Amino acid sequence: MKLTIDGLQVDNKTVFVRVDFNVPMKDGVITDDTRIRSALPTINYLIEKGAKVILASHFGRPKGERKPEMSLAPCAKHLSELINKPVAFVDDCIGHKVEEAVKALQPGDVLMLENLRYHNEETKNDPEFAKQLASLADVAINDAFGVSHRNAASVVGIADYIPMAAGFLLKKEIEALSAAVVHPKTPMAAIIGGAKVTDKISVISNLLPKVDVMIIGGGMANAFIKAQGCNIGSSLFEEGQEAIATDLVMEARVAGAKLLTPIDAVVADAFSNDANTKIVDVENIEDGWMVLDIGPKTRELYVEALAPMKTIIWNGPMGVFEMENFAAGTNAVAKAVAESDAMTIVGGGDSVAAIEKSGLADKISHISTGGGASLEFLEGKILPGIAALSEA
Repeated sequence: MKLTIDGLQVDNKTVFVRVDFNVPMKDGVITDDTRIRSALPTINYLIEKGAKVILASHFGRPKGERKPEMSLAPCAKHLSELINKPVAFVDDCIGHKVEEAVKALQPGDVLMLENLRYHNEETKNDPEFAKQLASLADVAINDAFGVSHRNAASVVGIADYIPMAAGFLLKKEIEALSAAVVHPKTPMAAIIGGAKVTDKISVISNLLPKVDVMIIGGGMANAFIKAQGCNIGSSLFEEGQEAIATDLVMEARVAGAKLLTPIDAVVADAFSNDANTKIVDVENIEDGWMVLDIGPKTRELYVEALAPMKTIIWNGPMGVFEMENFAAGTNAVAKAVAESDAMTIVGGGDSVAAIEKSGLADKISHISTGGGASLEFLEGKILPGIAALSEA
């Protein structure tokens, strides 16, 4: 059993907290602070316990260079407003200046370090860099689920030098995702969408023996349509995906899972919201047309299949939902998931964006903060950031 924040002695300790403040930003202004707000339970708990709090995060991909537009200074300022107290900021994450800033901390103070990825050693999990980070604190907390699939110094390496526990956000992610894949309430459905079946093959294979219903949507559904011998026109497709789709259909049969793929589609003559569109059965897709969303019959089929479910996992949109004319499929699934009495888990950037856009986010049991991390967890992989946590 892994150590969690509530089992860690933090009173009057200096605590290094790996957060994920890699938030959308435009011209230095944060446009969505969900990730910062998600870390508040851990930060506020540590403040209340009188800990000296050091926050560390990456932002973007500066690749070892100092890029002013990737500074975490705006995040420190915004966090200060959210917790209604000053958040000190230092323009590096290791070195003398940082050590002095840490020494100046009083119990309950918060210090934000500059972008970890200004140093290439972070992504390389360099032992010396990890040791320097660890030397700043007595204990560490990982509250950055979104990067827990990365073998980074601040996520994995630091745990070689000081005890590391899961923060409240990471703990919540582990519990919710484990409940869905280890001991789910049944019947259970997984809705998997997105562009390519090759990106999701592992998660589909891992979930097929566990689910009663597997629903396929998005560009990856074209591989399944083609595998049925249908023409897919100029739809998104990569060579080799047809064979993968055929194998997955066989896996579903062996597992006894119902695999649902589109029976009709919204097709367009160009990849544009202003393109000419029509609704056709998948057997009638013509050359020069591309599938950009599931059709109304498919929407009805999918919504009906979800109705009796007790657990629903959703990762990936049903179509090009960013364009209004091809958002109906994703919106229908979002509504069905939100209105379900099931335990509902939504992961992956596009699915989360779709749920947020639909205004139904508050009706979802758990919205995962990590796209790649939640996908790897659902694939059955052991995430390095979770494996590195100290044993309780």
